[in-house]
This record gives sequence, C-alpha cells and structure tokens, in this order.
Amino acid sequence: MLNGYGKGRVKTLAVASGKGGVGKTNVVVNLAVAANRLGKKVIILDADLGLSNVDVLLQLAPRYNIQHVLSGQKTLAEIMVDGPHGIKILPASSGVQELTSLDEFQRLKIMEEFDAYTGSFDLLIIDTAAGISENVAFFCVAAEETLIVTSPEPTALTDAYALIKVLFTRYQEREFSVMVNSARGPEEAFEVFKRLMLVTEKFLNVSLNYVGYIPTDGSVGKAVRAQRPFVDMFPGTEASRQVCQMASKIMESKGKVKGSLQFFLGNLLSGTSPTRCR
Repeated sequence: MLNGYGKGRVKTLAVASGKGGVGKTNVVVNLAVAANRLGKKVIILDADLGLSNVDVLLQLAPRYNIQHVLSGQKTLAEIMVDGPHGIKILPASSGVQELTSLDEFQRLKIMEEFDAYTGSFDLLIIDTAAGISENVAFFCVAAEETLIVTSPEPTALTDAYALIKVLFTRYQEREFSVMVNSARGPEEAFEVFKRLMLVTEKFLNVSLNYVGYIPTDGSVGKAVRAQRPFVDMFPGTEASRQVCQMASKIMESKGKVKGSLQFFLGNLLSGTSPTRCR
C-alpha cells in the first residue's frame, strides 16, 4: 500500500502550461531534484502519455513505459526507472496517439497500480502535456495543486490564461500557482504574473499564487543540452537558487482541502475529465 494512501500525506502537484516551449518539463525535473535535497522522496509521472519528454531530458532509456501498465503487461513498480538522486520516473510512451485521451478503464488501471505500489514517497509531480487537452485537464483537476508555467512571451501568457479559463469554466478549479520561466529578472517575472492576475481578476473568479521565477541563464540551456538538471550541473547560479526556493514554497504550502493522494486516486477512479535546499 502506498505510503500516504489513507495514511500519511503525499503531496500531488500537476505542472502545466498553455503552450509548448516554455520549459515545463525542465522545471519539473529541477523541482524534483530540489525537493529531494529537502529530504523528500519524489516520483515524476510523465503524463504527456503519447509523447515522452522526461526520460529524454534525463538521458534515460526506459525499457518499459506507461503503455505496458495500461495493457496489463507490467506493474507500476516494474516500469519505474531511477533518475538523479534516487528520484523515481514513471515514463510515458512515445508516438502512441491512443494514449492522448485516457478512458475510464485506463484511469482505473492507473489507480489500481498506484494502490498496489509498496514504495513510499512524499511528492508526486505530474508533468502534463502542453495545451488544454482532456488529459491535461484530468490530471490538473485530480491533483492537489496545479502549477502553471508561463514566460514573458505574449503567446505563452495568452495560452496560460486559456488553460486557467478552461479549468475554471469547465471543471470549477479556482486556485492556481504560477511561476515564470526565462525572465530577465525578478521585476519582469512579477510583471508577467501581474498581467496574468489582472486579466483573470477581470474575467474569472480564480485565485493565483505567485511562487517564483527562473531567470534567463545560459547555464540552463547548457544543462538541457547535457541532459542533466541545472541544479546539479550549476548549483551556484541564480536559476538554481530560485528553483530551490520554489521547491520549499511548494512543499510548505497547505494546498486545497481536496488535496491528497487519496483524492488523486479517487478522481482516477471516478473518471473526472478532465528544510533548506543545499
């Protein structure tokens, strides 16, 4: 039985973006490493189920993936691969179009596998696909907290608003965390957040929580090309410091009343459609 399912508390965080190209998966990987440095046991679920990215970013070559679980060939534990610092990765498949929208049976299968998993962990980070598909909405609604990743680009901001609008109008989601990637500094990052907050206050009844930013930094691109987390490769940079601060905020936040791993698993079943960092 999962540590936290019906017992202790496991935090579930869905990381989403309105569009691709804003560095969402890179944020997921580095947040996981930063949370690990806080003493947390972390699992990353690559929920871009038809187009895997996490394994590529970490230079992993998983033999099995979520498709093997959904088909009944493998268990969740059997497809897990080790990432840096013992972080566990649940890899997605690549180029499998039928997994871009889970049906009720597939949701039930994932729930059963999580329930049967005997390992313990403190944080489940769900790396959703880009955009506003049913799968993205499903994982965001099921998780305790949704982190929206955007950037100063006008299209990224517009698409982040579109995602929030869909989750509010169709699924009654009202609370979102926001982080800004590739900002030139804290002032620009907070200005991007303020623009998003102003438009949501005008048209939607939602609450946005600013958790931080990652500055434009050549070391981030170098780490991506080396297929390593930048918090490992360049721990002294401002980008790494900011990620560590965000990980602390996320782990300390109380989240929504709905939030728990039990809620996450319950939504999988019900078929809802969508310390210091050293």
